[in-house]
Amino acid sequence: MNKNTQTPKMVSFAEAFRFWLKLGFISFGGPAGQIAIMHQELVERRRWISERRFLHALNYCMVLPGPEATQLAAYIGWLMHRTWGGIVAGGLFVLPSLFILIALSWIYIAFGEVPLIAGMFYGIKPAVTAIVIHATHRIGSRALKNSLLWAIAAAAFVAIFALNAPFPAIVAVAALIGYVGGHITPAKFSASGSHAAAKKSYGLALIGDDTPTPQHALFSYFRLAQIAVVGALLWLIPMALLTAACGWQHTLTQMGWFFTKAALLTFGGAYAVLPYVYQGAAGQYGWLTPTQMIDGLALGETTPGPLIMVVTFVGFVGGYVKAVFGPNSQFLAGAVAASLVTWFTFMPSFLFIFAGGPLIETTHNDLKFTAPLTAITAAVVGVILNLALFFGYHVLWPKGFAGSFDAISALIAIAAAVALFRYQRNVVHVIGACALIGLVIKLAGGAG
Repeated sequence: MNKNTQTPKMVSFAEAFRFWLKLGFISFGGPAGQIAIMHQELVERRRWISERRFLHALNYCMVLPGPEATQLAAYIGWLMHRTWGGIVAGGLFVLPSLFILIALSWIYIAFGEVPLIAGMFYGIKPAVTAIVIHATHRIGSRALKNSLLWAIAAAAFVAIFALNAPFPAIVAVAALIGYVGGHITPAKFSASGSHAAAKKSYGLALIGDDTPTPQHALFSYFRLAQIAVVGALLWLIPMALLTAACGWQHTLTQMGWFFTKAALLTFGGAYAVLPYVYQGAAGQYGWLTPTQMIDGLALGETTPGPLIMVVTFVGFVGGYVKAVFGPNSQFLAGAVAASLVTWFTFMPSFLFIFAGGPLIETTHNDLKFTAPLTAITAAVVGVILNLALFFGYHVLWPKGFAGSFDAISALIAIAAAVALFRYQRNVVHVIGACALIGLVIKLAGGAG
């Protein structure tokens, strides 16, 4: 008998904890790569959740401001093991990256250029480009089930690539198309096609298409009010303490306020909010220089965790350079600032999941809700493709089209793509191999 005809056994909290911890260390490739890893592990291999329920949760996370991969992990963790399951899943998705970035930021700001790190980054950058393109293909092959959804994805790509349309506007138009299309031609926006394919390909899941919503995930006005009160306190208490201890104009207080606003503007992921962060952090507040901002983006792109973790680097450098605890405690200042920035950036994401999850769970079989989200997912495929091309441009032409083409980076990217597409190699193996190649090339003096 095929083992996939049997529902997987219940997953203990300890087993889930171990998986989410592992995911925090292997989640390379930005949101597209991270979502692909979760799909492969949770839908295809472990069958903790069905394809249809996974995509429905993903659609919701795509609509929210904030890092969608982190929110998806928190959503699935919450669905499986209540509130603490969501906190652990989302928290472990972020914490490894926080500690790694604090360490790398300290090396960067205290010791300057480190050949070992520079060499590894040189190999990892083109590898991540290939990973994002591969992940875009994987997500697109699942989400774009007919010509209409392909057209929505293509239109979204043109809108953001050629017309520089804001991401919220693309989401709004896609949702409107899905809402109208769900009434006019519901079959085009139905998830039934992917549902059938999922059952055939991956078998029964622990949280399947027809699994009743667990008691803790049912909507309750009282629970919604509880979450709203707790969320307000989780923001208000640290902000009040910072203001009382340091004053409103202090660097740490202003970081908390600035990144609270940034957390509510991150529609479309890290790249969508980077101009806002750059203008505020490098321009208005002077927490770091434009060159440091670019280097921080490279660090964020080449470490596990959400790409928006670049804000951790911004916080560390700002706290370190401003020496907010005095000249003899610069590392402590940087670490505290980085942690505060990370808290204010990510805390709203958990509230969105715990508050909105019960509403979303009641709609996974309701076409009038799923059709707009299906259209949004199609549009986001086009947006992610644009981000992949944007990243590839900066890796292959580091000084712009007026500068030279980096042929070595191109070869590394091609090799990584072949490993992923042709040989279906593990993302971590590809990252490791390319980092080693980049290190050898840098130490041999083969790249500028």
